[in-house]
Amino acid sequence: MSTQLSYGELATLMKRCAGLTVDPDMMRTRPDSTFEEYGLDSLGLLAIVGELENRYGTPIEPGAESCKTPGDFLDVINTSLTPGA
Repeated sequence: MSTQLSYGELATLMKRCAGLTVDPDMMRTRPDSTFEEYGLDSLGLLAIVGELENRYGTPIEPGAESCKTPGDFLDVINTSLTPGA
């Protein structure tokens, strides 16, 4: 199963797991902006990682919860969700 997490899905997870409303287009056009700029802390990011592990039934690469930017986070997550990566 090949799955790629998008900025839209990340924005939805940020709302569900951390209560933050984020414009996915802003993240897409500024992938190097920091999670701190959006108000997401390490606990919120950890909750998102846990949600993704539960959703896909696979462990996410260690360190995903310490990513600083949406672009880096999606790179780590999508690598974790790609079979054989």
